Amino acid sequence: MKKIIYTAKVLVILILSSISSYAQQFNGNRDDIDVILKNTAQFSAYVMASDYQGISNSYTADAKIFPNKSNILSGDSIIEYWTLPEGISTPYHKIRQEEITIVGNTAYDYGYYEGKTKHKDGRISTWAGKYVIVWKKVDADWKMYLDIWNSTPQQSLP
Repeated sequence: MKKIIYTAKVLVILILSSISSYAQQFNGNRDDIDVILKNTAQFSAYVMASDYQGISNSYTADAKIFPNKSNILSGDSIIEYWTLPEGISTPYHKIRQEEITIVGNTAYDYGYYEGKTKHKDGRISTWAGKYVIVWKKVDADWKMYLDIWNSTPQQSLP
């Protein structure tokens, strides 16, 4: 009986330690964190819908993006970057925050993203990477101010 209890305790410790290694870390006001999480999910929805006005509204007026293997873009160049050629779509886009930290009216988060692109010929390509976003609170909303990302080897989100 003691051996069964000991084995059960060891299993519980192993399970709990493996869960904590994948745990997200959120620091700050929970309401603000919830808005950032909602806005992140909404951004993915805009990307998948090719809703360029929604994408634009996700950024501050003075935002900068730092795409993989590209110069820093701002202003109208941000929407030009996100605008897909006719016949190409993004049927899947997902962002997973590893950490969100809020300090006053500024926040940052980092984590992983993944997605799929559907090409004109019907072919699907997949991509994945890591990112950092700096957010600014604009009125009661959180918008992306700095958005940087680059690719990682193909894998699913951790």
